[in-house]
Amino acid sequence: MFTVVARTWSSVAGLLTVVLIARFLTSAEQGYFYTFGSLVALQIVFELGFSFVILQMASHERAHLSITEDGKVFGDPVAHARLASVLQKSIRWYSIAALLMLCALIPAGIHFFVSHPHPGEVVAWRLPWCLVVVAASFAFQIDPIFSFLEGCGYVSHVARTRLWQALLGSVLAWAAMLLNFGLYAPALLITGQVVAGGSWIYTQRRMLLPLFRHVAGEHRIQWWTEVWPFQWRIAISWICGYFIFQLFNPILFAYWGPVAAGQMGMSLSISNALMSVGIAWVNTKAAPFGAMIARKEYAKLDQTFLSALRQSLTVTFMGAAIIWVMVYYLNASHSRFAQRALGPFPFGVLLLTMIVNLAVSSEALYIRAHKQERFLMISLLNALFMLASSYFLGRRFGATGMVVGYFVVNVTIGLGLGTYTFLKYRGVLHAG
Repeated sequence: MFTVVARTWSSVAGLLTVVLIARFLTSAEQGYFYTFGSLVALQIVFELGFSFVILQMASHERAHLSITEDGKVFGDPVAHARLASVLQKSIRWYSIAALLMLCALIPAGIHFFVSHPHPGEVVAWRLPWCLVVVAASFAFQIDPIFSFLEGCGYVSHVARTRLWQALLGSVLAWAAMLLNFGLYAPALLITGQVVAGGSWIYTQRRMLLPLFRHVAGEHRIQWWTEVWPFQWRIAISWICGYFIFQLFNPILFAYWGPVAAGQMGMSLSISNALMSVGIAWVNTKAAPFGAMIARKEYAKLDQTFLSALRQSLTVTFMGAAIIWVMVYYLNASHSRFAQRALGPFPFGVLLLTMIVNLAVSSEALYIRAHKQERFLMISLLNALFMLASSYFLGRRFGATGMVVGYFVVNVTIGLGLGTYTFLKYRGVLHAG
């Protein structure tokens, strides 16, 4: 419930943010606003899919333990030691990776924007860009702890905190735009999430600190032998996800200017907000899936997954239809807001592709809950074809060519090969 409310709020808040962007930012500033987000998403290179692995590792060990309301852990000492080891390794890795991310993204972003100047108004983007990277590096260190706590069964607590993150982040971002500091809004949005998230993590110190100090000894997780053979596949899949989902804005910014990038960015923001709400029914089952698999409750696993997937697809279909009708009406009535997003045809294709992505992501989450990565080849093929499609079609035909290529690649490779892989390995994993 908390996750659905949080993601519903994010979607509603996203629509209000879209209105404020159209009202208080110029078309060029809008392009910088959304391109900031695409470049910051390069943090996935430093994250390497670790957060999903943390959740699954924690949920498998938590299945053999009990945690009291005041944070004391009881049960199998081996599982206790391994759970502590998961937290320790997670915090150490993310602290180092956050510093590396900070040192890499700031100069990389500056180089990108300086290398692609555009005619027209001058946009003061340097300080806002540096601040958004700094804020993202702090948020980066919160994610692994959230994943760990979700794996320990604190799903509703994390979901409630994400709701507070969404509320505080949105309010700060809106304040920036209302005060005509629009390009600072992304940094303030992330800062709000850091403050809300960090405050709740502090309240969990009675469980986290003893685990962090716990001596795992010979039972500590052997990451290179136990986890890395699984994680490197997740890492490649997630990096491929960047090429699948985040290249649109930088390519359009480079070849068609910030206005075109802003239109694509706003359209992606709306469609992704809808997907975020729709997939909540599946994502919140990630930790329970891991526990069911550890106990070999495969019939219950399938029933829970299919029920969650049906709910996700129903909500997403309905939301996509409503959004497309609104886009069509704004274009038909020649509203000035219509010029800030894609037209009805490319927007409709984008929404259909988002629904396909939801189904594929759900199938991948189900398989990965078994601590298996079977979508690696699909991710690689998707990334390669999307890179080629986005570059060649986007450079020649702009946003419309991009979204059509996006749809074709995701239906044929993502949904086609993805569903085949899901059905094949579901039977194999349960038979074993």
